[in-house]
Amino acid sequence: MKKLLSVAAILLSLSAYSGQQAVADNTPVKVESRVGNVAITDNSPADAIATYPTRGKAIARSFAEQPPLIPHKNSYSISTDKNGCLTCHSWDKAKRMKATPVAKSHVVDDKGTVNGMNYFCVQCHVAQADNKQELVKNTFTTK
Repeated sequence: MKKLLSVAAILLSLSAYSGQQAVADNTPVKVESRVGNVAITDNSPADAIATYPTRGKAIARSFAEQPPLIPHKNSYSISTDKNGCLTCHSWDKAKRMKATPVAKSHVVDDKGTVNGMNYFCVQCHVAQADNKQELVKNTFTTK
């Protein structure tokens, strides 16, 4: 019985390799991109790294009632449980961190608790970087 099972296992393992022969026809497969058959003729240099304003300098606003721009990266996480912006900008920490405190219009009590409509800061406030190339075409003027 053991010999029969051993022979069956060997035959089964050999049959698993039978479909893996090399393809006899070595013709190339025709794959075409969506832009067509276009050769790459040049290499572009990497985009310049964005720079942010120096510490302590406010960014001028382009129009009345514009939300202040963020003079640093806005990579702080904001979730329903925790707002990363408040680690520096909450009323009790802003002075020590030398940061602008949350505006009075954004809070609901004397402790500086941010109301729900203003909790997700990056809905209105955006990081302002000096990008060397235009990211989005913009024709806005202040006049």
